[in-house]
Amino acid sequence: MASFAVIIPAAGAGKRFGGKLKKPFAQLDGRPIFLRTIELFLSRPDVCQVLLAVAPDDYDVVKEKYAANLMFMGIKLVRGGEERFDSVRLALEGVPEEADFVCVHDAVRPCLLDSWIDSVFEQAALTGAAILAAPLTGTIKRVADSKIEETVSRAGLYESQTPQVFAKELLRRAHSERPADLQPTDDAQLVERLGEPVAIVASDRRNIKITTGGEMALATAILKGLSRKPRGSGPRGPFEEAQW
Repeated sequence: MASFAVIIPAAGAGKRFGGKLKKPFAQLDGRPIFLRTIELFLSRPDVCQVLLAVAPDDYDVVKEKYAANLMFMGIKLVRGGEERFDSVRLALEGVPEEADFVCVHDAVRPCLLDSWIDSVFEQAALTGAAILAAPLTGTIKRVADSKIEETVSRAGLYESQTPQVFAKELLRRAHSERPADLQPTDDAQLVERLGEPVAIVASDRRNIKITTGGEMALATAILKGLSRKPRGSGPRGPFEEAQW
């Protein structure tokens, strides 16, 4: 069985989210978003390590406030960087030797099905690189100065999501060879730049990335609709103890 390490970047400032809390630590139906997200990968026999990358300024606070959670869940806490790709690069340094693949998943994407994880892991194991993505279904307009310039065909267009899963050494090479002037918005962009193929595993719009405060209600509704019980879940115990 292939072995996967999971990196959860949670170091972003989240300026569009609003409020006093950074979005990964906001409460979603009674629990912090990042804990709900991490639970998605717990008790999977193919996951050897989960790494949580937080902003350097948050590191000591998270380590103290969520000590019970991190210990109970077996999470490795690492200091992230200024940009998301910096956080992933720094977390890669802590990926254990036994990991064959690295999965990168946004801390604020808690609405994920086991079947999606299974599929993207399986595809990455076959091809070396695979991501979840949702086909665009709306009418797409290219806009300049608040005016429509053209209607763009949506044929073959997908919205990139996470998890994004890569052979470990491929992802390391992609980050090490990033040009200084390139600020990628996802890891697949770095791998694409190497000329390596990245497979698409289709998901849907339920795999929402919580970006604004208004999307919390939508994520709550999606979670209830999914009626998902985390693998190996039992009494909440330390999940309820820590508060930001």
